[in-house]
Amino acid sequence: MAKLLAMRIGTHNVNGIRAALRRGFRPYWDRTAADVIALQEVRCRMDDLPLEAFHDYHVTLDAGQTAGRNGVAIMTRARPERVRALDATVHQFGPDLAPEEVPAERIVNRDLARFSTEGRYVEVDLADAPLRVASLYLPKGAAWPHEDGSEEKYRRKMRFMRGFARLLTASRREAAADGREFLVMGDFNIAHTRQDLRNWRSNQKSEGFLPEEREWFGSILSPRSLVDVTRRLHPDADGPYSWWSWRGQAFTNDAGWRIDYHLASPGLAKSATSAWVGREPSYEERISDHAPVLADYSLS
Repeated sequence: MAKLLAMRIGTHNVNGIRAALRRGFRPYWDRTAADVIALQEVRCRMDDLPLEAFHDYHVTLDAGQTAGRNGVAIMTRARPERVRALDATVHQFGPDLAPEEVPAERIVNRDLARFSTEGRYVEVDLADAPLRVASLYLPKGAAWPHEDGSEEKYRRKMRFMRGFARLLTASRREAAADGREFLVMGDFNIAHTRQDLRNWRSNQKSEGFLPEEREWFGSILSPRSLVDVTRRLHPDADGPYSWWSWRGQAFTNDAGWRIDYHLASPGLAKSATSAWVGREPSYEERISDHAPVLADYSLS
């Protein structure tokens, strides 16, 4: 009988790592004892990065080239065997490794080429498990034609989604050929179904819940390609939501959106034993406008 490898894996849009660190980022993740953590909206240049946020982890970071915007990272217990990104270089550092710029295998994709400097996608092959893990920050987009002056943002998101669907297929198949499962996590900025958005009736013309966005999201899922792990384990639940506006009573009333996902290859999805959102107990204790999303897996 094959030995099972238990792994706890999480994703967190931190909405700025320096602010998140002040609000309790490190104590939260210390308590979870996660093996892998995907981050989005790190929003910090390498020279200003608070390294104390990452102790005991190896970090692969694509910060992007615009100060204070975007940025994705993956925290792992061992230095990854392989790194792929939209940009040609990323930063790596760890417990025994000072920060350094390292070459990444650049992902060639016509639709995604214009996003290569924005810090939106990075993937790694783990050294201690047969798994490829990716961190994604998908553009927010806009509600054109329902919102004046928003066509450019709308079309940028559509272009990213078109290219990203091809990337997912290629990366998943390549990982499988190498004997690895595949997991993409992060902020997709799309609520897939009515279950994923508390106030869905009033948001049917809002970015993140447009019919074409939801249709695209459904197109990348299937029992043979990628599986929404949280929904698989909570098929009848409203939510669990992962994002709430800072404004008003959205958090208190749980008027949220589920836009942060674990999408896993079928074998990995079947191995998931639990999935949950790390929603903070109160508004005052929030680390970010997004809560962490975690799952426990048992890889063979």
